[in-house]
Amino acid sequence: MMAFISRCLKKLRPDLIRLFFGACLLCGYAGVTRAETAVTEISVFHLERDGDAIVLTAHVNFELTTAVQEALFKGVPIVFVAEADIFRERWYWTNKKVVNAQRHMRLAYQPLTRRWRLNVASGLITQAGLGVALNQNFDVLSDALGAVQRLSRWRIADATDLDLEQRHVVEFRFRMDVSQLPRPFQIGTLGQADWNIAVTSSQPLTLDSAK
Repeated sequence: MMAFISRCLKKLRPDLIRLFFGACLLCGYAGVTRAETAVTEISVFHLERDGDAIVLTAHVNFELTTAVQEALFKGVPIVFVAEADIFRERWYWTNKKVVNAQRHMRLAYQPLTRRWRLNVASGLITQAGLGVALNQNFDVLSDALGAVQRLSRWRIADATDLDLEQRHVVEFRFRMDVSQLPRPFQIGTLGQADWNIAVTSSQPLTLDSAK
């Protein structure tokens, strides 16, 4: 079989040979990418009313690919964004968005202390002004990721923001925000499946009272 392929390659022009081997390399690279594709799923998505607040509890399951872990250990911070939209249903038109809540979670490795820092805020987190609502430190990556993956009783709206006599739908989204990576990494991650951590789920707004 190899002898047959060799005879065929000798008859091909050099440019076609380069094209052939380039295609082989591309296929091999694609195989590696598929093996490193991040699988993301929501295992818990629950809404309830706690006094005047509407709170959301969600568990998002995912594993970091090798490429993402290597970037983290090199000191590149990774930002995850959880977002919840509440829409009021309208039979005569498209649903109207009445609430938008965001949680930005910036995970970074501190080489000097060998610890992980998680900054949490309701908006963009920048070096100039973190505007951070919460800072947490962890000894191991798995614990830090657990804090990212579990959103417990997150206040997404006040009950007074909604007309609870109307029907509403809540759309929950979770993603790794590659737009907040350093510019060289943004370019390098374009089209790369191992940097694609994202999931969306929605459900009608039916509220249980907090116990």
